[in-house]
Amino acid sequence: MHWHLTEDVDGFLTRTGDFLRSRPALHTSQLTRLEKLRTDEEKGTLFGHLEQEGEVTAIFYRRPSQRLIVTAISAEQADALAEQLTELDHPLCGVTAEDDTAAAFAEAWGRHTGAAAVPGVRVRLHRLGTLIPPDPMPEGHAVAGRDHAEVVRWCGEFAAAVGQAPVADERAWAASNFAGKDFTFWATETPVAMAGSTPMLAGMVRVDPVYTPDRFRGRGYAGAVTVAVSRAALAAGATDVVLYTDPANVTSNALYRRIGYVPIAGFSGYDFA
Repeated sequence: MHWHLTEDVDGFLTRTGDFLRSRPALHTSQLTRLEKLRTDEEKGTLFGHLEQEGEVTAIFYRRPSQRLIVTAISAEQADALAEQLTELDHPLCGVTAEDDTAAAFAEAWGRHTGAAAVPGVRVRLHRLGTLIPPDPMPEGHAVAGRDHAEVVRWCGEFAAAVGQAPVADERAWAASNFAGKDFTFWATETPVAMAGSTPMLAGMVRVDPVYTPDRFRGRGYAGAVTVAVSRAALAAGATDVVLYTDPANVTSNALYRRIGYVPIAGFSGYDFA
């Protein structure tokens, strides 16, 4: 139950890379974020992994002032991690993990520290099965690689719509989750929807974000641009194409299921008061 801790991202990825790549769909966030941390100059991120019989079975990382991100673990393993981090005086502001793991760790952290856990974000992870384009497709066509300033503006609109930090300038863009992704627009006479996609890692591509301005919604544009990006990922050799949804958004969940995405896991976040 002893977690191995380090701040050396390269050494950490050398030891845990095979584990992360063994389940690329479920580990989509870890793969993309850790790749970015490997190339960024951010300091102070704590990494940890758990081994059993010489094999890595779980990992976590905690960026400064960010929630702990941990892969699926048992309640006993969550308790051991909470105890170890408490003894080493590593403070946490929250946790994000698969539903059962997040709940178990939040309960363990409260038991060891007295901190109250406040439920926060919830998302559902979907994996593409058989791609099913809408029939009929809406008018328009996919356009890749539009002007960067337009991409930044649309991502800023998306961030505002979902309550994320604003993308006010290039510095904010570089630090955001949007940087490093490819973006595709669905266009009629003007752009009407947009979808981003992460670089392929371990055969996995994540479609993120998908955004349609209010004035263009309800016409099938989000489904069309998602199909275009998904098809491009498959053509490039992706074996796992995934995306996240808000479980409370009935419309988007139904849309993605119609075009072939199947829910595979739920994730929860807790903030520690």
